[in-house]
Amino acid sequence: MLAGLRAGLGAGCAVHGQRGQRLAHSRTTEKLQREYDAVVIGAGHNGLVAAAYLQQAGLRTAVLEKRHVLGGAAVTEEIVPGTPRALHPPAHYLPCARLTTPCSPGFKFSRASYLLSLLRPQIYAELELQRHGLKVLPRDPYSFTPLLEDRSPPRSLLMGHNMAQTQQQIAQFSQKDAQAYPKYEVFMGCLVSAINPLLDAPPADTTALGQGSLLQSLRALWPLLQAGLALGRRLPHFYEVLTAPISKILDHWFESEPLKATLATDAVIGAMSSPHTPGSGYVLLHHVMGELEGQRGAWGYVAGGMGALSQAIACAAATHGAHIFTEQAVCRVLLGTDGQAQGVVMQDGTEVRSKVVLSNASPQLTFLELTPQVWGHHSTWHRVTPQLGHPITAVPSPSQEQLPEDFVRRIQQLDTRSPVTKINVAVDRLPSFLAAPNTHDNQPLPHHCCSIHLNCEGTHLLHQAYTEAAQGHPSSRPMIELCIPSVLDPGLAPPGCHVVSLFTQYTPYELAGGQPWDEKARNAYADTVFDCIEAYAPGFKASVIGRDILTPPDLERIFGLPGGNIFHGGMSLDQLYFTRPAPSYSTYQSPVPGLYLCGSGAHPGGGVMGAAGRNAAQVVLRDFRRLRWQR
Repeated sequence: MLAGLRAGLGAGCAVHGQRGQRLAHSRTTEKLQREYDAVVIGAGHNGLVAAAYLQQAGLRTAVLEKRHVLGGAAVTEEIVPGTPRALHPPAHYLPCARLTTPCSPGFKFSRASYLLSLLRPQIYAELELQRHGLKVLPRDPYSFTPLLEDRSPPRSLLMGHNMAQTQQQIAQFSQKDAQAYPKYEVFMGCLVSAINPLLDAPPADTTALGQGSLLQSLRALWPLLQAGLALGRRLPHFYEVLTAPISKILDHWFESEPLKATLATDAVIGAMSSPHTPGSGYVLLHHVMGELEGQRGAWGYVAGGMGALSQAIACAAATHGAHIFTEQAVCRVLLGTDGQAQGVVMQDGTEVRSKVVLSNASPQLTFLELTPQVWGHHSTWHRVTPQLGHPITAVPSPSQEQLPEDFVRRIQQLDTRSPVTKINVAVDRLPSFLAAPNTHDNQPLPHHCCSIHLNCEGTHLLHQAYTEAAQGHPSSRPMIELCIPSVLDPGLAPPGCHVVSLFTQYTPYELAGGQPWDEKARNAYADTVFDCIEAYAPGFKASVIGRDILTPPDLERIFGLPGGNIFHGGMSLDQLYFTRPAPSYSTYQSPVPGLYLCGSGAHPGGGVMGAAGRNAAQVVLRDFRRLRWQR
């Protein structure tokens, strides 16, 4: 079995395991109570953010997580043990369970999400995350694209926050592109600034349109009007970025393929789409919306891994009195006779009552699995399971309450296709790239801090990789984003060793011919990835100590990501803003009164952003105030 890392929260932060025992350095040992004001299903970062705001506002809040570790996909886990002491690690892969020699501290991975940028600045400040232990390690330079080409040494593209140096790098491939790049950055920055406020509030409430006065309708649309006014004459260009293939946008600005392919990775990452897919431009915008320490578009590592972020948020919530439990699986939302959510039912049958329930789970899991549903009195309902994609017919009990048939159908039909296979690798040395060889002392070089883009010589390679996966075959030359967080955070690995994150695509959820993603298939794909890395950095395969391969079905099984989709559903225009997760239900409320969605399946979507949790908490608090006023 792979061991999980339970990172401590620090004194005074109470987070509990099964039956209420302490998981961390807690001063209290509260047990799960039978009643709260609010219950949050799932301790992903959005659920923890929502809990922190609710508890901060005075609502007695509990968070219930089924896994042994907090954070959802933002976790740190020790999944490869340390290297045997006094022995040089062998070149072949070591099955973790077979190591019997005394080992040094193990390799700690950000097992799913691995970089931070999108977390909303308000959350940093309002939850005082730095005071609760969050430390972010910025990267500069931040992007490195080595090439495979018939010249010695091969060229590479190194990009950072120093514009002059970045232009000098781009000029290797095109002087024209070097001159255009600053203008492109300004253009993208203007678009981001205009739409940024839309992330921090619920989508415009379309139910108010046509039902009230003109002033009320304008008030409902005001956030969108503000964004349009901010864009001004750039509005048509923004529309083009939203709707066009990113390849078209980049072709307008640039001519050099390595630059276009490097930029295009942010448009397709996590998406089962090609650079030639219409609408792929929004995903690029989504990934340049963040900032670190005031630097727009900057990405960094979290000291201690992504789990340290989740721990800081949990600590903020617990400091105000929230109760956070792991190994507490919810099996059903509890509904009253009036159809209102009244709490949850645990896997052992225990009922936990609450005035509201917030689900950090995906829309599919929330509404197709956890929420009782029925239409008609004697009909059956059909559910498409994310695991199999096949309809299952079930007969509902007469006591079950109603979800609208159209709503259920829309949730069933959400596009959750994922191209992602995440591979976490323990190595005994830094990779040495042909385009930028290591020094004799094997110390980290600037490019080792970067996101290292492989198989990105041109956008045609990304499209080719997508085409193979669309036909049910793992890419033979996959897009690879390689990161080495231990370069900036040495405590993640034993001395002299490193942890390597490989975010790869494209891999289909279902393989052609109905072949299973068994160990043979997973290892075959991982071997393909490693062969690709070896071509850029000879000796990489010999440095590998252990690896953890997470295909789309693995990401779904372990982290609850539907179809393995890191965003809880595609970020295409038909699944954003007004329609996320479904038309008329984009404001975090659901057809079930008292049940709210607070995860990445709600506006504004995926990424370690926290906006969905914060916005959902604001809606819940607003509804609470209205209820009290009415009383």
